Amino acid sequence: MRVLLSTYGSRGDVEPLVALAVRLRELGAEVRVCAPPDEDFAQRLAGVGVAMVPVGQSARALTTGAPPSPADLPRRAAELIASQFDAVTAAAEGCDVLVATGMMPAAAGARSVAEKLGIRSVSVTFQQLTLPSPHHPPLAYPGRPFPPEVTGNRALWDLDAQSINALFGEALNTNRTSNGLPPVDNVRDYVIGDQPWLASDPTLDPWQETPDLDVVQTGAWILPDGRPLPAELVAFLDAGAPPVYVGFGSMPMRASTDAAQVAIEAIRAQGRRALVGRGWADLALIDGRDDCFVVGEVNHQALFGRVAAVVHHGGAGTTSTAARAGAPQVVVPQAADQPYWAGRVAELGIGAAHDGPAPTFESLSAALKTALAPEAGARAMAVAGTIRTDGAAVAAKLLLDAISRERPPVSA
Repeated sequence: MRVLLSTYGSRGDVEPLVALAVRLRELGAEVRVCAPPDEDFAQRLAGVGVAMVPVGQSARALTTGAPPSPADLPRRAAELIASQFDAVTAAAEGCDVLVATGMMPAAAGARSVAEKLGIRSVSVTFQQLTLPSPHHPPLAYPGRPFPPEVTGNRALWDLDAQSINALFGEALNTNRTSNGLPPVDNVRDYVIGDQPWLASDPTLDPWQETPDLDVVQTGAWILPDGRPLPAELVAFLDAGAPPVYVGFGSMPMRASTDAAQVAIEAIRAQGRRALVGRGWADLALIDGRDDCFVVGEVNHQALFGRVAAVVHHGGAGTTSTAARAGAPQVVVPQAADQPYWAGRVAELGIGAAHDGPAPTFESLSAALKTALAPEAGARAMAVAGTIRTDGAAVAAKLLLDAISRERPPVSA
């Protein structure tokens, strides 16, 4: 069986597909991944022996460059959808199924390619906020806030569909028409499909059943990481009490020009050492004192079990990894679904949700006091025992079982 996994986004959109690809190969499938052409993505996939097909421009360049204006979003969407038709069409030839995730226009393009080729496709999201439900509101797109007088979730989801059509509908349908496909009148519902998959942990992201949508929650797709920590990092960890880790992953931290300075000073004020993750914001040390250390790409699964707390942006993957390690968290949300994960951390009692994307010494110090309190540590350890570890394996089996059921029996 041949499976194509397609995404466009940051590390948090690519890493789960690494886990799924490995589990699929263990079950005998041939797998390839379509992803942005960033070197770190290519290296990560090469490290597990999975072929990568580059699609579009660098996600890092797109994320760390000047943010697009609301008026520019449709143009960027058109370029992204066109790149999906170009690259994914070639990559999907001969495949039995396509898994589509990542940014909405990319997923719309990928599912359209599957439709064109007549192969099965599955839509996946890594948090529930993009799935219409009466139990929660949708995320607002940049430059398209919801009217303050509209408060009902169902009405907000109707407006969400209108926003997505306005932003991406023309670009998608232009590409579909040129590829011999009929236009779609509801881009969001087309992307989600009849049975979307929710690849998030039920404890951290509990889906409430809704009669309008048949959601399959598999658990988060996390691959056990056996990479050793660098010797210099181990020496730093061994030299004193567990430090506080601060890193913001793929976020450029535009709202905070002094994030490293603020974080290190707030951590020191708690009597703790600091471990700084460089990330796409290029965080660095602020002086030569030996109570701080900076790291680049590193095994978070091994690291988070050795820190006093994790200060991060609130990506789904980082939140899940820290929760699984039993590390208290301070979430400083920057965009999209990150305020939701911050709220879940606070609701579960496993850390603190920072108010807004730009921490100050005072605000981060207050959040750290909450996360470093004994009760947060005890609660984080208790929740860690509930986090599922089999999400990618569950998804891989579901996917291949579905393909097997659809294949005609082999003649004797």
